[in-house]
Amino acid sequence: MKRDVEELERVFRCIDSNGDGKISAAELRHCVVMIGGDLPEEEAEAAVKSADSDGDGLLGLEDFIGLMEAEGEEQRVKDLREAFAMYDVEKCGFITAKSLRRMLSRLGESRSVNECKKMIKKFDLNGDGVISFDEFRVMMQ
Repeated sequence: MKRDVEELERVFRCIDSNGDGKISAAELRHCVVMIGGDLPEEEAEAAVKSADSDGDGLLGLEDFIGLMEAEGEEQRVKDLREAFAMYDVEKCGFITAKSLRRMLSRLGESRSVNECKKMIKKFDLNGDGVISFDEFRVMMQ
């Protein structure tokens, strides 16, 4: 964790092109463009505004770290949703014993429906016999 914070501090200093200890929306946008990305001015301003804790329209180091952690969590949730969708073969919003069995079969693991029910039971927090996305998220932590 300390290493991650140190890395974010280095990134912060690179983005803070005028060295004032704060990152403006323009500095954030410039950095993204320099690395080949695209960040429209409105989105840069919205990102700064959402993470700006003292209302000065700029990101301090702590604000920046919070923004980067939030971005990382958003990506993690997106990745988990994609993984969940692979197991939700029936497209019902849940992983059922049958859909788990089908997915495991595709991955080369042969399991019975009863074995899959037992697997689901371990992570079925509300006891409804299926795995919701929230339960899947807990399971994957």
